[in-house]
Amino acid sequence: MMKGFIVKEFLHIFRDRRTMLILFGMPIVQVLLFGFAITNEINNAQIAILDHSKDNVTTAITAKMLASGYFQLNKQLESSDQIASVFQNGEVKEVIVFEPDFAQKISKNHTAKVQIITDASDPNSANLLASYTSAILMDYVGEFSSIRPLPVNLSTQTSMLYNPELKGVFMFVPGTITILLMLISAMMTSISIAREKEMGTMEVLLVSHLKPLQIIIGKVIPYILLSFVNALVILFLAATVFHMPMNGSMILLLSESMLFIIMALSMGIFISTISNTQQTAMLLSMFVLMLPTILLSGFIFPIENMPVPLQLLSNIMPSKWFIIIVKSIMLKGLGIAYFWKETIILAGMMSAFVFLSAKKFKIRLA
Repeated sequence: MMKGFIVKEFLHIFRDRRTMLILFGMPIVQVLLFGFAITNEINNAQIAILDHSKDNVTTAITAKMLASGYFQLNKQLESSDQIASVFQNGEVKEVIVFEPDFAQKISKNHTAKVQIITDASDPNSANLLASYTSAILMDYVGEFSSIRPLPVNLSTQTSMLYNPELKGVFMFVPGTITILLMLISAMMTSISIAREKEMGTMEVLLVSHLKPLQIIIGKVIPYILLSFVNALVILFLAATVFHMPMNGSMILLLSESMLFIIMALSMGIFISTISNTQQTAMLLSMFVLMLPTILLSGFIFPIENMPVPLQLLSNIMPSKWFIIIVKSIMLKGLGIAYFWKETIILAGMMSAFVFLSAKKFKIRLA
């Protein structure tokens, strides 16, 4: 009797695709994400080099750095005026500057200067990049000194842009703002239509003259206003409690936040249209949004350190693009000209989720 009951329970579990997905799908996805995304190693970090000397020594040091696998040369700069622009455009994470007459100074004075400039809006990555660069320079000095009668010294000067004090809060606040707006906005709406289905009030909406898109917009508008108030509170706490700088336009930041909120709400509505119950909607929200948003957005772990498949996957994470926008405005004081691509991507995602929600809603409920 007991044996038959246990067999029946096994068969019941195996027939339920959602249960099987939770039991076996989620652990596999989580292990793969955590295993590949969580890493403190530097791989193929984009750097630029400003070589005022262009001699055999600087060429050898550059070759040694690129051969290490830690760095990838993004641009060879011609003047110091280009340094600010490559950082503002987000093209590189580090710029290495060799002073003029580098080889000659080593030969005569046995010393030369190297300047290391990093983007410290992500202080952990900036520290790692500077440490890796210094280690490679010291390794070269050891090899070079072994074939010379007198020891050679390389004097390194490290500069941290946008966050000279390397405050960790400068990294965590933009990411926290993004995650809170994403999760709260999406979760609030993900259960809305599912709740209507469970309570049996959806029939009232279906017999009305409202079109699916109108129903969706009507459900989203109240949450837009509430989420925007939430964004104001978060930004106020960031400025007053954590002393987060505001180097750019507050109006621009609020406008971008509104765009992100609407995009997140649209995503939540889409999740609710494909869910029959509030529990399913909440589970999908947690599974689809929580881990990918934290791990694949560049919030904590640099995306460039991840395997190529995860780097490609990160491009469909809205949080990745919004974090870039928030850091550009708050820390770098940049305008829309520097992150218009990210803005267009968020707007495209918002439009896609609104369209899919209306289409799915009509197919399932009309």
